[in-house]
Amino acid sequence: MSITEKILCTKSHEFLLENADKTFTIGLTDYAVEQLGDIVFLELPEIGAEFKKGETFATVESVKAASEIYMPISGKIVAANNEAVDAPEILNEDSFEKGWLVKIEATGENETDDLLTYTDYKAELE
Repeated sequence: MSITEKILCTKSHEFLLENADKTFTIGLTDYAVEQLGDIVFLELPEIGAEFKKGETFATVESVKAASEIYMPISGKIVAANNEAVDAPEILNEDSFEKGWLVKIEATGENETDDLLTYTDYKAELE
């Protein structure tokens, strides 16, 4: 099963993947990365920081634009991808596997109802 069959996406182009340990991995969709172009800077939050669904939790800059990244569900940061901060071009290479942004413990309930499957997300882009 590919990662795109397991993720949920937001209309603002973030993805959410539930991990075996009940944490969630959050990153940018391949479409978002493609639209941004070459990514040159990434700023991620500190471990332990808490965010509500819809709040800005990170910033990404490319040669074309700067964008805020929004939390798809409420949660507490348990890991940040410092490798991607040091080498932001990793997002252009592999936004799903190597280019994930943060891992969180969810703090809200039933917040995934408005998220889309990857198939529905791609269909909505057309």
